[in-house]
Amino acid sequence: MKVVIDIGNTTIAIGVSKDGQSIDKVYRINTEKNKSYDEYTLLLKDFIPSCSEAMVSSVVPELNEVFREFFLQHCNLSPLFLGQGVKTGIQINSDNPKEVGADLIGNTVAATTLYDETCLIIDLGTATTFTYVEKKVLKGVVIATGLTTSKNALINKASLLPQIELTPPKKLLGTNSDDSIKSGLLYGHASMIDGMIRRIKATLNNPQLKVVLTGGHSKIVYPLVEEQMIKDETLILKGLLILIEKNK
Repeated sequence: MKVVIDIGNTTIAIGVSKDGQSIDKVYRINTEKNKSYDEYTLLLKDFIPSCSEAMVSSVVPELNEVFREFFLQHCNLSPLFLGQGVKTGIQINSDNPKEVGADLIGNTVAATTLYDETCLIIDLGTATTFTYVEKKVLKGVVIATGLTTSKNALINKASLLPQIELTPPKKLLGTNSDDSIKSGLLYGHASMIDGMIRRIKATLNNPQLKVVLTGGHSKIVYPLVEEQMIKDETLILKGLLILIEKNK
């Protein structure tokens, strides 16, 4: 069994593959930077009783040693972390390649392998990122505020607004606080995504550019967007699985 893990700022996604070709099961837990090795072990051992190979993408360096130690102690293996020295097949066109997050690389590997070597990848996480890849060369990224980040900022700054669950409102023009906030956040985010796609296509003069949508909020936002795109919620986990094979 192979295990792939994406450690994000908000959630940690754990993918399990029996054949090494596809993700059979996905588990998600909240990212808690102050949790100890023992606390994470209590959670992880139920999801990962054993494995033969493991790869981790992390944008939370504080947790890297916790996960490395878990695999060493419970699976008797050292997991591969996506970073310098890992063969990806992706060229990075950046002023500072070290700034490019492991999550963007993992998404790019999967999207260019499974969908198109030239594409736009939109990842809805703590931040919403737009990554443009041309013939397996990562050409540029746009970073915007993520949905949960926007929601928390709004609620924390406006004392009278209630906490809400990020679910689609009953109608666009809300007649109560909950629906009004949901409409602004979800339809507003979907409109931002549509607008950015159109701008990027126009900038590149490529109206047929393939777009791939991923991330924890992709399921919520996908029905609200107008632009055509592919939804793949486990894109980065598929990318990590591909990278295990590339780096044997």
